[in-house]
Amino acid sequence: MAKRVPIHPLPLRIMHWLNAIAIVVLIGSGWEIYDASPFLPFTFPQWMTIGQWLGGAIAWHLAAIWLLMLNGLFYLGWGIASGHFRRKFLPLSPRAVLRDTAAALRFRLPHEVGVYNAVQRLLYLGVIALGILAVLSGLAVWKPVQLWWLSDLFGGFFISRVVHFCAMTGIVLFIAVHVLLVALVPRVLPAMITGGRLPEPDGREVRP
Repeated sequence: MAKRVPIHPLPLRIMHWLNAIAIVVLIGSGWEIYDASPFLPFTFPQWMTIGQWLGGAIAWHLAAIWLLMLNGLFYLGWGIASGHFRRKFLPLSPRAVLRDTAAALRFRLPHEVGVYNAVQRLLYLGVIALGILAVLSGLAVWKPVQLWWLSDLFGGFFISRVVHFCAMTGIVLFIAVHVLLVALVPRVLPAMITGGRLPEPDGREVRP
């Protein structure tokens, strides 16, 4: 009998859902903080924000950022040490991204649970980079005096705030695409909850 291995191991599932909670809180509270002093000609509706007022939003934002940073550090460490990043996100090339993008636009891109195509690999690597950028620019906004060197690196307080907003917008777009793909291929969701099981072909190990 072929041995079965989890599609998504337990550490990955825990970190995925903790990140989901932290990011939702950060986005909602971040929009409330933005509404207190908008720099673009629009604000977010109250029902889309978390905190109800500036002080409450900042409290939620600071609580969630610590969860995101700690969980993110564990995720990066685990992903590198376990080889998860290497197996799931590499190799990646411009040719593969263009090929899979063209196939996706023609609705001819096959989807196998637990296997990422080139477009998914690019998006996951991109959102990790955006998360790091959001954390660093957020620290520059939070402590522009104590972390003056970080603030200067981004070009000052206001530019740090713009970079933070843009990074957040990129993460929101990623989440929108992610949720849309799950809605289109709902069979991928149970594996991220239960872990799922994948048989090993010919007795060889299938690494998650």
